[in-house]
Amino acid sequence: MNQNLSRFLSLVFILSLFFASTGFSQSAKKKKYVINGYVGGYRGTPVNIDEIDANKLTHINYAFVNCIDSIAVLSNLKTDTIGGWEWSKNFSDAALTPTSRVLFAKTSVDILRQHKLDGVDIDWEYPGQRGDNNKFRPEDKVNFTLMFVELRKELDKLSAETGKKYLLTAALGASKNFIANTEMDKVAKLLDYLYLMTYDFGGPNGTVGHHTNLYSYGPDGTGSSADQAIKDFIAAGVPAHKLGIGVAFYGKAVDAASTENNGLGQQRVRPVAGIPSPSAGQAGGYTKLKESVINQNGYTQYWDKKAQAPYLFNPDKKVFITYDDEKSTKLKAKYVKKHKLAGVFFWEYFSDPKEHLLNVLDKNLN
Repeated sequence: MNQNLSRFLSLVFILSLFFASTGFSQSAKKKKYVINGYVGGYRGTPVNIDEIDANKLTHINYAFVNCIDSIAVLSNLKTDTIGGWEWSKNFSDAALTPTSRVLFAKTSVDILRQHKLDGVDIDWEYPGQRGDNNKFRPEDKVNFTLMFVELRKELDKLSAETGKKYLLTAALGASKNFIANTEMDKVAKLLDYLYLMTYDFGGPNGTVGHHTNLYSYGPDGTGSSADQAIKDFIAAGVPAHKLGIGVAFYGKAVDAASTENNGLGQQRVRPVAGIPSPSAGQAGGYTKLKESVINQNGYTQYWDKKAQAPYLFNPDKKVFITYDDEKSTKLKAKYVKKHKLAGVFFWEYFSDPKEHLLNVLDKNLN
């Protein structure tokens, strides 16, 4: 194992729960801002940790962990799979009663205790909302807060045992709906960092749009963006210095109904079950985009000044690809400094194995 990594690595299992790192390498200690990389162990093979450049990170969140009958469970110790969008189905039940919340918190922290990890990060997608056909209740709004209360209690008990500080963080939906279904002012007091998932956006009303844009770009000046999410969460009572914005290390490809305006703002063509769409398999991680898609194979790169985001369009296929590149990532780093945020996080480390975007963050957030 790389020596720096062995000193610094925090395996974060997302349970939609992550165990997050407070251990830093010497170079990471010098960083003024959080650079948190999510590492996915869901591919079916163990992660080669020698491929993770710890010196360019301050935290590593290792995903995922499952929740079964209100118990945090490592389903596969070799790959530590499960969590996030598809595995938030049991959160509403786990947070429902005082007994279930205590059980969830205790078993989560037991994993930290057993594996000498550094914190818990929750990725409930989403309280009070259906998400991926998940169970949800109106009570989720209050129970989301109470779940963190119990987790904080258990982490404090572990701190009393070890003398070590443990992080409690969360990946949060970057939308007004998420805020409406939670008590963010109360939650913020319990968490060390709140990571806003400022990606997987899309155009309004079924149109083609950016998925990880820094600013809103609609004609009325509104719409989903990292900037709008930050403003909304601060207005909801979250301190700026606890907020992190997301950088997407992957692109998303969609089909446009028209070539007008290079696909941007055009009606989106939804895939038909059983029929491969032109956009299928066209995107992927940033290393792939940089090496084989950007200004290649019929794709031309464009820059949206209003959104401060790049995009690609192939007029023959009518395929639009939205992503972060070096320029947009640098602008996000600049935004973090200007607005005195905690820093950035990104999904997912191995989507850019050549570290094009990580190098930008490392250079601009020291």
